[in-house]
Amino acid sequence: MKPKRIEHIGIAVSNLEEAIKYWEDVMGLECYNIEEVVDQKVKTAFFKVGEVKIELLEATSPDSPIAGFLEKKGPGVHHIAFAVDNVNEALADVEKAGARLIDKTSRKGAEGLNIGFLHPKSTLGVLTELCGE
Repeated sequence: MKPKRIEHIGIAVSNLEEAIKYWEDVMGLECYNIEEVVDQKVKTAFFKVGEVKIELLEATSPDSPIAGFLEKKGPGVHHIAFAVDNVNEALADVEKAGARLIDKTSRKGAEGLNIGFLHPKSTLGVLTELCGE
């Protein structure tokens, strides 16, 4: 498995509207997409910086993984996502190489991408997402 590029950096926020305002007013970026991913209990907002996206993540339920992250660590960088050609093949490759998986097979994420997560206990503490079409 070889990543093609950094697809996005996920940032957990407690208030999506306030966070969007910061990224637009202070950083000068434009939010181009807001989307709710119901099965992940999250609402997202996206910004582009060159070829890399910033994904803001707000919990839509108290039992959302993002709600748990915010409660434990507070707002901030949640994960880094890498674009790959085939998410299921990439997940199998990294598992074979010794990484622990959160997702054994891909699932649908924001922007219609197939996604799969690697457990941060096996990735030097960095929650890592693999994504592709």
